[in-house]
Amino acid sequence: MTDTGATAPAAPQLPITTALEFPEWQIARSLGMVYGVVVRSMGAIKGIGAGLKAIAGGEVKQYTRLVEDSRRHALDRMIENAAVLGANGIVSMRFDSSEMGQSLTEIVAYGTAVLLEPRT
Repeated sequence: MTDTGATAPAAPQLPITTALEFPEWQIARSLGMVYGVVVRSMGAIKGIGAGLKAIAGGEVKQYTRLVEDSRRHALDRMIENAAVLGANGIVSMRFDSSEMGQSLTEIVAYGTAVLLEPRT
C-alpha cells in the first residue's frame, strides 16, 4: 500500500474544557479517562537549522510548528477515543509533554470523557 499524502478525516468535534464542568450542560455520566499520544522527532536537517537559530536567540519556529502540530494530533486522537466510548464531551482536559532521548518529544492530551445533557 502506498502513501497518497491524503490525511485522515478530522475527528468529530466535541465540546472540551479544562474545567470540571460546562456552564450550559450537566454531566449525566462519566465514561472514564481518554487520551491521545504522539511521539515526534524534528529530524536531523531541521534539527541542525533549529539548533543554529537557538544559538542566535529568538523564537525557533521549527520547534513551535512541531509542538503545535503534535498537540493538534494528540488532541484529535483523544477526541477519537472519546467518540469510541460514546462521549459527547470531555472535561478536565490537559496536555503533558516529555522528552524521550535527545531528539524525540512525547505529547499527551488527556481528559475525562462524559455524556452531557442540557441543564434543567
